Formats: sequence, C-alpha cells, structure tokens
Amino acid sequence: WGVTPRRVNYYCAAGRIPGAEKMAGVWLIPKNAEKPIDGRTKQGKGLHHE
Repeated sequence: WGVTPRRVNYYCAAGRIPGAEKMAGVWLIPKNAEKPIDGRTKQGKGLHHE
C-alpha cells in the first residue's frame, strides 16, 4: 500500500480495514483488503468513505 506499518496499525485500530482482526497482539488483514482512503492527503480529503 505504500504506507508505514504504524499507519496500517492505525487503520486497523480505527476499524478502517474490513475483516482485520487482532490476535495475540498482531493484526491479521485479509489478502483482498483494499487500502482505506487517506484523509491526510489532498486526494483523500475530497473523497468520502462509504
């Protein structure tokens, strides 16, 4: 996805990756999961989550 592991952890903790589960302190993310829209960028600010 081109983001840091910390950012992925944030996405998971915020519930922004459907199907992600925390098991034994590690986030398990489905292979088919799509990258959430990043609201920190200009491109992301104009888009809204469904």
